[in-house]
Parts: sequence; C-alpha cells; structure tokens
Amino acid sequence: MSHCTRKIGSYIMWTAFATTCLTSSMFLTGLAPNLLALSLVKQTAKIDITWMEWFMGLLPVGVLLFLLLPLIVYKIYPPELKSSPEVPVWAAQELKKMGGITIRETSMALLAALALGLWIFGGEMINATTVALLVLSLMIISRIVEWDDVLAHKQAWNVLIWFATLVTMADGLNKVGFLKWFAGGAAGALSGYSVMTILVALPVVYFVVHYMFASLTAHTTALLPVLLTAAIAVPEMPVKLISLLFCYSLGLMGIISPYATGPGPIYYGSGYVSRGDFWRLGLIFGAIYLAVLLVIGVPYLLYVIG
Repeated sequence: MSHCTRKIGSYIMWTAFATTCLTSSMFLTGLAPNLLALSLVKQTAKIDITWMEWFMGLLPVGVLLFLLLPLIVYKIYPPELKSSPEVPVWAAQELKKMGGITIRETSMALLAALALGLWIFGGEMINATTVALLVLSLMIISRIVEWDDVLAHKQAWNVLIWFATLVTMADGLNKVGFLKWFAGGAAGALSGYSVMTILVALPVVYFVVHYMFASLTAHTTALLPVLLTAAIAVPEMPVKLISLLFCYSLGLMGIISPYATGPGPIYYGSGYVSRGDFWRLGLIFGAIYLAVLLVIGVPYLLYVIG
C-alpha cells in the first residue's frame, strides 16, 4: 500500500465496506443469504418473519451504528488528509458532465420503489420472490435492462441455483433425523446454563466461526439449522428472538476478514487497505458490531417480542 492511499482513500474504502456490512443486515433484501436464512428459520422453527419485522427488529442497532460509523472509523483509522476543499468543486463538474436524469433512470427508480413497497407492505398478499420476478419482468419489458444483460449476470444465476439446492439439502437433514439427534446432544451439553447465557453464547459462536468460511451462504446452510435446532431444544428459549439474532449477524460478520463476504475481496483488492490493517480492523469492528447487537439489540427485542 502506497503512502498516498493513507491520505484519505483508505478511510473512505474502509468506511464504505463497514457500511455495506451494516446495511446488509439492516434490510432483509440487502443480502442474498438473508433470504436463505429466512427460509431455514421457517423450515426449522416454523417462524415467519416479514420485511418490516426484520427492519424494525434491528432499527436501534442499525441506526446507531450507521450514524456513528464514520466517526468510529475516523478515530480508529484516521485519514492523513483532514480536509479537501477542491473535492466538492470536482464532484460538481463531474455531475454536470453526466447531464440530467434520464427517463430510463427515473423508470428504474420507480420500479425499485415499487419492489420495496411491495416487500414492506405487501408481504401478506404477495410473495417476496414473486415481487422480484414481477419487477424484473417490467424492467425487461420497458427495456431498462436487456435480456442479454440478465443472462450475462452469472453471479445471480449462480445464487439462484445454489439457493434451491442448499435449502433442499438443509430440509433433508431435518427429514433424516440429523437435526433432532444433534438437538438432543446439544441440549444435554447446554444443560445447567441459564437461558440468557445460551441466548448470547450461540450467536457469538455463530458469528466467530465465520472465520472458517469464505461464503455466507455456505455458513448459513451449514450452521443455522443446527444451532437453531439446539436453541429450540432449550426450555423457555425465546425462539423468535434467537432466530433474529442469527439472521442479523449474517451481514455484520462479513466485516471480519477479506473473504468473509462477497464485496470483501473487491475492497481488499483495491489496494487501499493493507492486509494487516484489514484483519486488524475486521477484528475490531466485528467485536463492535457484535457487542452492540447483543447489548442493545437483545433488550430491545425482548421488549418488542415480549
């Protein structure tokens, strides 16, 4: 990493990456594995969680971290360049070169608002997947995107195929009795501990173990049904609360390493944050995210859920 990158580029890149991990947890549709986790929770715990329930459950944690994040990064990983008055002038010139907003861009914004509105308010009337397919179809019909663009998006097709397979495999573990067997053993190992201790310990384990995974999807599929089944086996366990804690940690844990989430390698590969700094900051911010989730999120969810 050159000396120039530490002037301000490193600060901006890490702030952007840390914010991405945070917003991935704040919104149900902000991260692909969130939807996978929701399916697994429904299969394992028979609990439905709507878009709005998800958002409201993490609202105080998300808003607090979102507002404080630039300041926290500034204190822990400060830029060498503290001010740059020429940047607003340059940005204004670049915006002028781009020209005004086109009809195509306006249409895209309206369709995005339609999808968001249906996800938030139409959960009881229309399935979230149906909403996504509807909006995608409208984008293609209105030529906002071309069908060739859709076909060329290999990552999206990869996620689609893997999701169908992984959800089916996870359900298969339940049908063959593996989850029931594991739950019995885990319940015995956890006996003697208070419900609150287990409520905190299991999400911490779920979070930290992600150091051994290079995919949030694989992590979710391998561990969520197993740990959730173990939690369900504990008497008086607030199942919906711990289900939400598992789900909320998915985006947050993406910050802990350069390979922890999809955008991680991109930010790391930019060269603005050195390898040592990435691991060090990942550990620090991972601890901050997890601590705020447990210290603020758990009491709030206990009050909201009851």
